Amino acid sequence: MSQDKRCVEIFSDGACSGNPGPGGYGTILRYGEHERELSGYAAETTNNRMEMLGAIAGLEALKQPCQVRLISDSQYLVKGMTEWIEGWQRKGWKNSKKEEVANRDLWERLLQMVKEHQVDWVWVKGHDGHPENERCDELARLEIIQAAENSE
Repeated sequence: MSQDKRCVEIFSDGACSGNPGPGGYGTILRYGEHERELSGYAAETTNNRMEMLGAIAGLEALKQPCQVRLISDSQYLVKGMTEWIEGWQRKGWKNSKKEEVANRDLWERLLQMVKEHQVDWVWVKGHDGHPENERCDELARLEIIQAAENSE
């Protein structure tokens, strides 16, 4: 690990009410003793997009290149960034079924961010008592609830 880069933990989760439907994401950034919570909402989206947007929000919040440990319960996000993305690019953004890769716009945003930051992608089991993952899920669901209340 490079000594000149700050080491930051990012925890993220996404949620959707219906899939597609209204969605939210929750993100926690932790640097040493400092913690910051982020959340956001989209009116018509998918769970996978919200999982990705949670990670993007965390990475976009970083103000300088960092060593990042990004923790998510989304296998889609983690495997996408660690196993699948190079093949998708090589095949012109086609998946194993020779179909267009879903959410290409967000994958490309993530690719730009990993050029700036050194990211270690870590999967954790969701809804399994992981405190930060549970809090991110709560933040995501609160976004959906607040949006529904504001539209009444």
